[in-house]
Amino acid sequence: MLLSRTAARTLRARSTPAHLAPAPQLARTPFQAHTPSRQLSHTPTRMFALTPYRASQPRTFSAQKQLPRLPIQQLGASLDKYIKSLRPFFLEQAAKDGRDDKWVEEQLELRREWARDFEKEGGLGRVLQERLKDVDRITPSNWLDDHFWIKVAYHSWRVPLPVNSNWWLMCRDDEGIPADVRAGVPPKGEFTEWQIKRAAKLTQRLIDFKVRVDREEILPDSSRAGPFDMHQYTRVFGVTRLPQIPTDTLVHSPHPHPSANIIVMALDHFYTLPVVDAVSGDVLPIENIEAGLWAIADDAHARGEAKDSIGALSADDRDSWTRAREHLLALSPVNRASATAIEDSLFVLSLDAYTLQSEEYVSSSPSRDTPDLDAHIRNASTAGGKGKNRWWDKAVGVHVESNGRASMVGEHSPCDALIPSIVCDYALAENLDPAGVSRRGASKVPEGAGLEWVVDEKIREAIGKAVGTVEEIAADSDGKMLWYDEYGAGWIKKVGKQSPDAYLQMALQLAYHKTHNEPTATYETASTRLFLHGRTDVIRTFSEDSWRWVQAMRDPGVDAKTRYELLSAATKAHNLYTKESSTGRGIDRHFLGLRLLLREGESHPLFDDPLFTKSQEWVLSTSGLSAGDRFFGTGFGAVYPNGYGINYLAGDQVIKFGIESKVSCPETSTAVFRQNLVEAMREMRKACEDGLAAATVEEAKAKL
Repeated sequence: MLLSRTAARTLRARSTPAHLAPAPQLARTPFQAHTPSRQLSHTPTRMFALTPYRASQPRTFSAQKQLPRLPIQQLGASLDKYIKSLRPFFLEQAAKDGRDDKWVEEQLELRREWARDFEKEGGLGRVLQERLKDVDRITPSNWLDDHFWIKVAYHSWRVPLPVNSNWWLMCRDDEGIPADVRAGVPPKGEFTEWQIKRAAKLTQRLIDFKVRVDREEILPDSSRAGPFDMHQYTRVFGVTRLPQIPTDTLVHSPHPHPSANIIVMALDHFYTLPVVDAVSGDVLPIENIEAGLWAIADDAHARGEAKDSIGALSADDRDSWTRAREHLLALSPVNRASATAIEDSLFVLSLDAYTLQSEEYVSSSPSRDTPDLDAHIRNASTAGGKGKNRWWDKAVGVHVESNGRASMVGEHSPCDALIPSIVCDYALAENLDPAGVSRRGASKVPEGAGLEWVVDEKIREAIGKAVGTVEEIAADSDGKMLWYDEYGAGWIKKVGKQSPDAYLQMALQLAYHKTHNEPTATYETASTRLFLHGRTDVIRTFSEDSWRWVQAMRDPGVDAKTRYELLSAATKAHNLYTKESSTGRGIDRHFLGLRLLLREGESHPLFDDPLFTKSQEWVLSTSGLSAGDRFFGTGFGAVYPNGYGINYLAGDQVIKFGIESKVSCPETSTAVFRQNLVEAMREMRKACEDGLAAATVEEAKAKL
């Protein structure tokens, strides 16, 4: 059963961020066969944060002044790439309707005519291009980031943050905690020794990273293409999204952020905890942090669960949260002081007095025992489906459950998920000391460290509404992990002779087709950090090459050698698109800037074309992070109600896919997609092995 067009439009308007939305909505808002191509990496080639500091090394921000500005792509080049990206849509339609190649060329030629009109002297495209150049001239660092990006992509989007916008990370277990404790389920409502120890260790490591960034002791990230922009590292700690109507904003201090405190949440109570030495600027000893956490845990336990879950308010839709916050602040200066303490804190640490267990949620791996990943997702993404004991607006929130299981969630607008994932990876690189003595009772909560709130019935009603909102989101969110361990990125490179990222993108294309018997426009994140304050552009995975390869894989009559050759062509094309998008030659951010500069009454057939919209309906929204050896998984929500949100970690031995879709959509199924992804990965391995073997036989025969 398909959604009606009217219903689909309504849902998209509620659930689609502006930078991923269909183009016309924004217009109205004032990549050698059999050899991996050299690819621009999405992540630094090394985990530089773990490199011991040397006085002779480059400083963290030493390359910033050398970075080029994000260029404005030439209009003709963007139009040519756009027309090329439409071909697979017409090929698919022609295959369905029994049309020939002539029809495909006629449709493409019509779009070329529109493009020529758009680009001609005095044409609308030329006008918009010149307007965009003016925007570039008046912005200090980056025409996209400075002028449009955060506001258009995130802050004007009014849906609740959990699942819809916030990303999540599930941390690998700390091996300093005994295995039976990690697998156990402590009594609900209790804080535990290992929980406090883990929370203290994570806090110490996170603050140590901040201190090293502030002192510029972290090597600048880079790839073979050059140094990367490091600006986003200044937007991890101490940053909060502030709800406002009609558009949110960010509140933060100039780098380095001066706060010495984090906020600790326990049973929905808020406490400030000093974590930085006021004199030296060093992170406080772990013993101090652990003692402070125990004092907070014991105080919260003595008080019992807070009657009013103020933090849940930040999980509601942005307009409702704005109104509730304004009313809250107007009730008492006490509320302003508490809110400011939270907003100015370095991050929020949530101590969960429970370990969430699966109900219908089960472990996800096809071939190995894993932790309870689905329960882990549920707690990371929605706080167990309730939204409580969290402050969803913070750039970084860390959660530690009573058995020591940990996760991280982040507000997406200050920085892309890659950056805090690197910070989190640093935090996880050291396990806690299991021999350490307990610090329970070593200190008490200082006077004034516990934040207070003055509430009335209106606030209590708003809290009830916000909790209900999260319950609905959680009930509709079908998030699961796939740990695929039959082979990993090492095999893909060494045996399959393919680029891992491009290979996994083709796996997702095949899995989607196996699930829905048709292709779809696909979004993959391209990093543009080669440029000053660069964020992202789009890699359009759905291409003519990927379409032809999927068709061959779905046709049992196609031989393995042909399948492998088509796979190699598809990954080569994908790598080229990746390189172009990451070096300022993508098209989607360029078109975004042009469309945002349309004035009332201005329009063009190029933008009004339904295919212009369809080619940007990212029903399959994807992104890859690192190898992820220190993570159990990652994830984000589907962009469209009939789509999938897929984040993956390409480890050398294990590839971890986080997959999310909506329970309410009859067209999608996370479980079915996950199984089809397993099958796709197996079929691709066979295609590589059989195809390479066939090619070897042919080469041997040719030499005879």
